[in-house]
Amino acid sequence: MISDSEVYARLGDEGFERLVNLFYAAVRQDDLIGPMYPPQDLDGARVRLRDFLVQRFGGPMRYDQTRGHPRLRMRHGPFSIGQAEARRWLTLMAAAMRDAGIDDDVAAVLWPYFVSTAGHMMNRAE
Repeated sequence: MISDSEVYARLGDEGFERLVNLFYAAVRQDDLIGPMYPPQDLDGARVRLRDFLVQRFGGPMRYDQTRGHPRLRMRHGPFSIGQAEARRWLTLMAAAMRDAGIDDDVAAVLWPYFVSTAGHMMNRAE
């Protein structure tokens, strides 16, 4: 198994760009989580997620340089996120990973992180 910091070496900017673009193409069409993303900031959200993932998995520190500490839970606080939203986010990300052709060894590092983070972002009991 590869380490978290090796993911960027495997995917590079291009791989993360492809993953995030596929994810946000699905978000745009999604009836549950799509409305959480203001249309005028969808491209900004895409760039932020790409830069965050690149940094988190061993790439350049662009996210910190432009946004500071991620503070993910605080930044997602204004959005009502329950189990359904977390599951949908994961469903869309799983499809994006598949469509982006993410190798199994890279997916084995990314997926547990995505599952953990989606759970951590939940701020509404159901």
